[in-house]
Amino acid sequence: MLWVGAANRLDFAAGVVLDGGDDRVNGRNGAGACRLGRWVNAAALAALTLAGAQALAADIEWPPREGGAGAVVVPESMAQIQLSFSPLVELATPAVVNIYTSVRVGGAADGEPSTRLRDDPFFGGFFGSEDSEPAEEEPLSLGSGVIVSPDGIVVTNDHVVDGADTIVVALSDRREFVAELLGTDPSTDLAVLRIRVPGGPLTYLELGDSDRAKVGDIVLAIGNPFGVGQTVTSGIISALARTDIGISDYAFFIQTDASINPGNSGGALIAMDGRLIGINSEIITTSSGGSHGIGLAIPVNMVRSVVGALIAEGIVARPWLGVTTEDVTSAMASAVGLARPFGALVTGVAPDSPAALAGLQVGDVLMSIDGNELENGEALRFRIGTHKADDKVDLVAMRDGTVVQLSAVLALPPSVTEVAEGTPLDGQHPLAGAVVVTLTEALMNEYDLGHMRGGALVTGVQPGSPAARIGLHEGDVVVGINGREVQSVDILLRNVAEPQPEWQIAFVRDGKLLTVGIHG
Repeated sequence: MLWVGAANRLDFAAGVVLDGGDDRVNGRNGAGACRLGRWVNAAALAALTLAGAQALAADIEWPPREGGAGAVVVPESMAQIQLSFSPLVELATPAVVNIYTSVRVGGAADGEPSTRLRDDPFFGGFFGSEDSEPAEEEPLSLGSGVIVSPDGIVVTNDHVVDGADTIVVALSDRREFVAELLGTDPSTDLAVLRIRVPGGPLTYLELGDSDRAKVGDIVLAIGNPFGVGQTVTSGIISALARTDIGISDYAFFIQTDASINPGNSGGALIAMDGRLIGINSEIITTSSGGSHGIGLAIPVNMVRSVVGALIAEGIVARPWLGVTTEDVTSAMASAVGLARPFGALVTGVAPDSPAALAGLQVGDVLMSIDGNELENGEALRFRIGTHKADDKVDLVAMRDGTVVQLSAVLALPPSVTEVAEGTPLDGQHPLAGAVVVTLTEALMNEYDLGHMRGGALVTGVQPGSPAARIGLHEGDVVVGINGREVQSVDILLRNVAEPQPEWQIAFVRDGKLLTVGIHG
């Protein structure tokens, strides 16, 4: 197994053979040597790459230029031996924080319900009197976060702070501060906090450009795995634009083999220039829950967009292009004149949408946006999501074997204006706490629902509400209640007007019809 990573110390008992015909390298074990123009041992490869990417504290030349083919080069100083990530780590780690969250529970006795359930008008009557013991704090989760501005703005994952009553941020010097939650964006699994720290500006990480990241780049992951404390691991970028995995709606992950474990969520993925290029978010693992070399990070270009929106507005109102798409298969690529399968095949264009005004047509294959190649429809969704309404985007498409270039001015999606007119549901029924609007053709297009007979689109769900507890999400479409078809909000309201001994709620999610049953 070839290990490529950081080496705190490189000990060469007999030196390293450079440009030699003999492939034997000191410390070589089976296939543990690789050839990149020269045979080097695996630990030296990472250190040499670091040396080329980052100026070292000592003024040294590494590797030395002396010697020809087959020459044995021996390090001549401790500076040449102790190639290390430590200068970069020392700069970056003060900007990475540990996050601890807790939830209030309604009494000292085990099993006592959350105060949020106790205070809920639907369930509150089931949980005893107001004379119960005072609420206590119970640990909920732990994770990591990144300080991205000197005034205490912290980015983390939404799933790290979801449901928390109290969020505590611990700095690298072990000082702890209660954080203010500025906003969350579950669609990208991001959340923004603020801490107020006396004594001047905080160390923070500058945001890099994730579009410049390349497969094979060395990266460091910094976080708080398993709650053991701040930990640094190294690896490479294993893949880019992973769109078919993950828990967020805007899946476009950077994949890395740097060790990431539970507790690393919300931590930093940094490049060799010390800039943040991603927020570590997920791992692919077996039932053991440990790291298996596949970690996923949210690209910093999406982070930048979300942080700006949450600080300015408290919400993220993403723009809308107005197309539905399918991924291009090999057969499609051949039919439309592409040399290989990539891009997003346009299967629908909403009337009066930015796409329609730009001249996009059904059957076009979108190949790039703003010069960024599109692997598939998810990549298009991600690229649009990093913009704001009224931004102009340049599109390149294949149409009938001819490349066409178009420009579109993005707009707010239909749901933004219709949510303002949406209907909040209340009362004694399982849908209480949801906000719904009647499904329209434009909304079908925005949420990529295809053609439906109608329904009540869920545009928001109040945390802790009955609708949230039955698992209803934004984007779900309620299509039936107790066997009766729901084609509009008016029909839905008539069907929940009277209490029922039992409820059967049917809704569509990701093209699948789901049913939830609950006693009344």
